[in-house]
This record gives sequence, C-alpha cells and structure tokens, in this order.
Amino acid sequence: MKHLLSLFFVLTLSLPVFGQYQLGDKTTDFKLKNIDGKMVSLKNYKDAKGFILVFTCNHCPYSQAYEQRIIALDKKYAILGYPVIAINPNDPKLQPEDSFEKMKERATNYQYTFPYLVDASHNVTRTYGATRTPHVFVLQKEGTQFIVKYIGAIDDNTEKPEAVETPYVERAVNALLSGSAIAIPLTKAIGCTIKWRKS
Repeated sequence: MKHLLSLFFVLTLSLPVFGQYQLGDKTTDFKLKNIDGKMVSLKNYKDAKGFILVFTCNHCPYSQAYEQRIIALDKKYAILGYPVIAINPNDPKLQPEDSFEKMKERATNYQYTFPYLVDASHNVTRTYGATRTPHVFVLQKEGTQFIVKYIGAIDDNTEKPEAVETPYVERAVNALLSGSAIAIPLTKAIGCTIKWRKS
C-alpha cells in the first residue's frame, strides 16, 4: 500500500498544472474592470497584433522600479500593434495600497497610457499562471487567437535601468514584429508574491 501511495505521489507531481498558460498556448479572452470603470477585453483592440500583458500592482517595490519601463513599453509598442495591458492581481484586504481607489490615483499621478485592470476574483491571474508582480506575458495574434510567445521578466536589471543588458520583453516584441524567433522566450519573473484572497 505504501508503495502504491508513493507511486501515486510521484505521478501526481509529474502531471502538468492545468489552467496555467505555457509558451505556445492559445489564450481565452477576459473582461476586467479598468480604473475608468469600463470593462476591458482583448477583443476591444480590433487592430492589435498582440499584447504586452503585465501583472503588476501599486505597493510592490519591484513593480515601482519597473513602472517607468512599463510606461515606455506602451509608448513604444502600442503604435506598432502591441499595447500594454496592466492587471492588478492583489487582494486589497491584504494589501490596502493596491485598492481600486489607489490604483486610480497612481495611474493618474504617473500618467499611465494603458489600461490598469483589477482582477478581483484572481481568475485571470490563475489562468495565466502569474506568480509575481511584475510578471509579463507577451501575446501574438494568429488568426482570431492570441498565442503566448513570451513569459517572464521585463529585463535583467530591476534596480538600474541604465545597466540593463538584456531587455527581454523588447527583444521578444521586436522578434515578433520582424517575423523572427524569440531568442529567449522564457525567463524567471522577479518580484513580489501575489496577495491571494483567502476566502
């Protein structure tokens, strides 16, 4: 009996985790509330070639360190068909700084050029498999589907933007725009853990 339980445990650990996107997966659309009160879906972007989807928040020092770089990504790539969509996955009861009102304040103060959505149910966050803030998923439109092409960090230097050697997201989107293969499609997201709702 002990042997069977051990075998079951090993097999369970080796099974894939369903509900979390991997590279090459087709995504399903979502509908989340933006800071302006309107609901936002991928289908709202008729001319998009893809998206830079960033799970981020207000309070996390890593998210704050990358804030201007996220804004810069949208300014650079939205006009090329790859806009940024930011999603706050955190429960404001656990982290009040990530409340909807605080999201609106921060987006106004820092002049966000992209939607800043709230995932109150965590459903979208769990589906994508985001675990950190920030955590990036680059999607590319193929036919009527959006395919996951890059997952991970924005670049390789959180603290010093001027010392970045490998801008992962920029290189990924540039590759997609040129029809080339992404050299580094998967990296480790470095940031704060997501504050999951407990009930």
